[in-house]
Amino acid sequence: MRSSDFLFDLPEELIAQYPAAEREKSRLMAVCRATGSIERMAFEDIACYFNAGDLLILNNTKVMPVKLHGATETGKPIEILIAQKEQTGPCRILSKGKYTGRVFFSEDFYADVSEGKWAVFCHDGPLDGQLDKFGLMPLPPYIKRPPGAIDRERYQTVYAEKEGSIAAPTAGLHFTHATLEALRDKGVIIETITLNVGQGTFKPVQTEYVTDHKMDSEQFEIASSLLEKIKAAKQNGNKTVAVGTTTTRAVEAISSGRYSLISSVPSDNGDRLITAATDIFIYPGHEFLSVDALITNFHVPRSTPVLLASAFAGRELLMRAYEAAIAAKYRFFSYGDVMLIL
Repeated sequence: MRSSDFLFDLPEELIAQYPAAEREKSRLMAVCRATGSIERMAFEDIACYFNAGDLLILNNTKVMPVKLHGATETGKPIEILIAQKEQTGPCRILSKGKYTGRVFFSEDFYADVSEGKWAVFCHDGPLDGQLDKFGLMPLPPYIKRPPGAIDRERYQTVYAEKEGSIAAPTAGLHFTHATLEALRDKGVIIETITLNVGQGTFKPVQTEYVTDHKMDSEQFEIASSLLEKIKAAKQNGNKTVAVGTTTTRAVEAISSGRYSLISSVPSDNGDRLITAATDIFIYPGHEFLSVDALITNFHVPRSTPVLLASAFAGRELLMRAYEAAIAAKYRFFSYGDVMLIL
C-alpha cells in the first residue's frame, strides 16, 4: 500500500480559513459503509442518525495558546511554538532554524532558546499567565492568516476541559451545548476521553509505503469503565460513535492493548483513570474493535487522519465521498465541514 494512493487534488479555495459563522451550521456528509450511500445535510441535524442507548465519545482536550512572536537579541523577529509545556525547566519547542540565544516577548517575559528545540522561560508568575497574555492559538500552517481573537473561542471545542494540546480535535468543533443536549434528550450516552494532540498526529507520511511510517507516541487518559460501556452498547444493539481520529486512536489503543501503561488511579466515582501512551497507527487493514461510527473532518491528503478514515470507510468509498465533497464545494481541514461515517 503506497502513501501516494491517498493523494487527491484539492482546490485551494476549499481550504477553510475561518470557522463557519455558527458551529452547528457546518455542512455534514453522512456516508454509509453498508450501502455506499452519501447524504448531505447540516450538522445541527446529526441527532437523526442516533438512537437511544448509542454511545458518543468525545476528546475533551484543551488547546493551549502556545504560539509566541518575539525578537532575538539583535531584533530579528522569531516565532516559536511550545510543543511540550513545562512550568519549570526546559520546554520543547518548534521553531524555524536552529537559533540559540535569548528571545524577548516583552520586557519581563523572555526565553533562552537552544538550537530552536528547547526554551527556558523567564517571567513573573506562572507560565500559563504569560501565555494567556502573549500567546496565540496554534493554527495549522494551511490557515494563511495570523491567529486572532475569534480563534480563542472557535479553535476550541465547547467541552474542552483538560489543557495540553497544540492542535484542536477538529471533529468536535461543530458541536454546541444545544447539540449535545439534544443528543442527551434522545437517550444518547456521552462519555469523554483525553488525548492531548501533539505534532505526531499531524506528522506527514513521507515514506513511499504506508507501513514504513512511524507514529510518535501520544499520551491519553481514559476511564476503565468505558470499555464496559462500549461492550454494553454492542450487546444492546447500539453503536459507539467516536468524535475524531484522536478519540478513535485512544479507544482502539485501549481496546487492542496497544498502549504503554503510565498509571491507573482511583477516580472520585469509584472508577479507575488509566493514563497511558500509544503510537498506534491506524490505516487500511485495521480491525476496529470498539468504534462503530466515526465523526471526522475532511483531511489533508496523504496524512495519518485520512489513512484512519480510509481504514474505517474503505479507501474507495472515502475517496468517492471526497470527490463528492469537492464537487459540492464542502470546506476542508480544521475549520471545514464534517463527515459522519456509519
